Amino acid sequence: MTEATTSKAPTPSVRAMLVPLALAQFICSFAGSNMNVMINDISIDLHTTVQGVQVCITLFLLVMAALMIPCGKLTDRLGRKRCFTAGLMIYGIGAVLSALAPGLGVLILGNSIFEGVGTALLIPPVYILTTMLFTDLKSRAWAFGVISALGGIGAAMGPLIGGVITTTITWRAAFIFQALVIVVIVFLARRLVDPVPPDPTRPFDVVGAVLSAAGLVILVGGILAADQSVAWMAGLLVLGALLLAGFVLWIRRREREGREALLSTSLFRNRTSNLALVTQNVQWAILLGTSFTVAAYLQVVRHYDAIQTGVIFTAATVGVLLSSLAARPLARHFRQRTLIATGFVVTLVGIVVLLVLVKGHPGPWYFAPGLFLIGTGLGLMLTPSVNVVQSSFPESLQGEISGLSRSVSNLGSSLGTAVAGTILVAGLADPKRSYGIAMIALGVFGLVGLGAAMLLPRADPVPVSEVSTNS
Repeated sequence: MTEATTSKAPTPSVRAMLVPLALAQFICSFAGSNMNVMINDISIDLHTTVQGVQVCITLFLLVMAALMIPCGKLTDRLGRKRCFTAGLMIYGIGAVLSALAPGLGVLILGNSIFEGVGTALLIPPVYILTTMLFTDLKSRAWAFGVISALGGIGAAMGPLIGGVITTTITWRAAFIFQALVIVVIVFLARRLVDPVPPDPTRPFDVVGAVLSAAGLVILVGGILAADQSVAWMAGLLVLGALLLAGFVLWIRRREREGREALLSTSLFRNRTSNLALVTQNVQWAILLGTSFTVAAYLQVVRHYDAIQTGVIFTAATVGVLLSSLAARPLARHFRQRTLIATGFVVTLVGIVVLLVLVKGHPGPWYFAPGLFLIGTGLGLMLTPSVNVVQSSFPESLQGEISGLSRSVSNLGSSLGTAVAGTILVAGLADPKRSYGIAMIALGVFGLVGLGAAMLLPRADPVPVSEVSTNS
């Protein structure tokens, strides 16, 4: 790995460009968790079930994961700002459709499809532009810290804001809120500058895009089918795995033939990046999995309304906020590997506390200590994980690694919601037991993340030049 060239600190105008990018990450993360407190209200209003709402939430996260890699690649061909703006527009249409939905089908179309596609288009440019605009290690770490913090805060505040809006107005108003935020972001993004012009002649791997997207969708679909039929689950899991294996073989073949593939196989030869991607996947699996599991348990089993559920999640929001604010000062004294590993330890302790206190006490505030620790641990490691991944590759690969990074994170979100949610929903006849099993499953995810964190190199990475992409 070569040393990065020295760069000047970003100008005030460049720093201002971070505002719409960070807000975009906030609202997309908010959308991934705010529906968790609307489960009862949506189920009653749209005459559906808890499982129906879970499918809608998981599909939103899954569409993002499935399309993030192709959309990250499209930014090179169409332009980063153009993809960012198009994504905002599509997302806004989806939010309005969701607000007006007469049934579950239209809600899935608006929330899961339109908002999912919009997010997949706009999120890769957030990370690519940040990498290009903030070229020195210190300012880039700060910029990623702001974006990751707002992402974590958005996911943690989703239940609280969604609960307040749902209880005081209606669940539909939460989607209007999202649409209004999108309007603000579009206005702020007018002065956003794309440092590198798009290349319309750059080839796009359509077959690779279809194989990767189909494989991810079918794989998670198999998890969602677990409570319906073991045969269906096994069949979908095998088919999804085969499609993803076919995707890997396809991109290898294209590279051997000298053609550009959807993803460069060099991305998977970087050990440091691979380990950091595992930690990203697990972080978001725990965050969104915990959010859905606890929210569903509170509403369906303990019959709390949306605002009561949202208020309980304030503990997680405070934890994420405090640790995210402390992440930059801590980075001056501790290595990123240490912060990520410590974050997982704190998160695992939070899961244990959440299990022990809730099992022994019926009161709602016994959820607070565990949620606070989970939020604190996740907030502590969100920024260093992103920085390790993005700094492992040169500018020419930022489109691909940003798409892969966001796809891995959103796949974690969908897996966490699918696995923990399916365990909980399938076992509502014995809710205390199924709640415990769901949280234990998320704890196992956490142990995997901790193991990956411990294998990261002790030295912090520096931004890679165009000379080398392997560590």
